[in-house]
Amino acid sequence: MGKKSFWPIFCVSITSFVLIVIFCMWGIYTALHRPFKSHKKEKYILIANGQSSAEIAQDLKRNDVVSSAVLLHWYLRWRGPTFSLKAGEYRFKQPLSLIEVAKKIHRGDIHQYRATLPEGLTFRQVTTRLESEGFGQATAFNEICLTPDLIIDLDHEAPNLEGYLFPETYYFARNTNANLIISRFVEEFRRIWTKSRQQQADNLGMTIREIVTLASLIEKETSMPSERPLVSAVLHNRLKRNMKLECDPTVIYAVQTIKKYDGIIHRSDLEIDSPYNTYKYPGLPPGPIASPGLGSIDAALHPAEVDYLYFVSRNDGSHIFSHNYRDHHKAVLKYQR
Repeated sequence: MGKKSFWPIFCVSITSFVLIVIFCMWGIYTALHRPFKSHKKEKYILIANGQSSAEIAQDLKRNDVVSSAVLLHWYLRWRGPTFSLKAGEYRFKQPLSLIEVAKKIHRGDIHQYRATLPEGLTFRQVTTRLESEGFGQATAFNEICLTPDLIIDLDHEAPNLEGYLFPETYYFARNTNANLIISRFVEEFRRIWTKSRQQQADNLGMTIREIVTLASLIEKETSMPSERPLVSAVLHNRLKRNMKLECDPTVIYAVQTIKKYDGIIHRSDLEIDSPYNTYKYPGLPPGPIASPGLGSIDAALHPAEVDYLYFVSRNDGSHIFSHNYRDHHKAVLKYQR
């Protein structure tokens, strides 16, 4: 073969090789950076502890989250051992590129589920709710709530966490440790119990336990924000006069410690020998009967400046407040009989 015929062939070969390399690199670049269009439905992928990058890549490909398990595995190996993938449940709600998928798992953007605690739940109602929503076993949560360790530095008399699982909306990964979940609820209470609120409790001559207990009664007595300071005033006024609080929710709480509450307070229930029975014993019950919200806590700290001693339900969520028993009796006859 002559020199004249060699160079054209050589140039064509080199050009072809370069074009093939460019084409392959462009294909790889596109596969790495272009969102995988086959991913059309929302996907939840659970990555377990100890799962290898190859196994993770296969799971993602099997669920149509990435276009190629091999390419993802190669990419992860290229990024090196410092580019680790974190275990957890991941939500893929829209197509992502292979690199975006890898970075999401590397960052640990684990999907979190909402856990909403309404005001006025006992700790056992909270733990049952957590179990029903898939966060874990109620027995495991109860075991933590039955010890006061998380709150004992603030409430030295607390036998458990009743009243201190602050009502709020939280977000947790599905497999979050039970202790971390309960700790988060208590941390939120500690956050709202500011120095100014502690100072106001001191001004009233009341401990944090007494305020939270009083707030839990207010929480269970009314759901109307405008009425909370009035209910608080009634309870404060009766405490000052050493009158029995005669608070129905405390009787219900006492009943639930010995039997299932059927939705009706029977006359015999008013005679239950329990320190939570405020029809039988004067003063506050020994502790909170539920977790109060911030509105009820502030109402307990700032009662309305009124001299009401009684209130009765209108059966529509609102109440009639009275200064004396005669007016209260009239209201009872009108709305309760």
